Amino acid sequence: HPQENVLQRVLQLPVVSSTCETLQRKYSSTKESHPLMASVCEVYERGVQGAGALAMWGMEPVVRRLEPQFAVANNLACRGLDHLEEKIPALQYPVDK
Repeated sequence: HPQENVLQRVLQLPVVSSTCETLQRKYSSTKESHPLMASVCEVYERGVQGAGALAMWGMEPVVRRLEPQFAVANNLACRGLDHLEEKIPALQYPVDK
């Protein structure tokens, strides 16, 4: 699986994705029910987007140079995740199960 990405695989695990969905719903409902919280969250979200774009722009040359090492680390992590999925079947179920 040359295009496999360990982070995407982890996020697709039912136990992880259901937890993320629950957190997203709680975050959204908190924003909707508390106007002050909503404005604080929006400022934070804009700041994170700006910081993320700046960090990616600054890191791009480093990432290009380290790409082969990232590929090796990703492959090792994917193999480790294969092993975990084999040994821990509960990873395939949502949190409530």
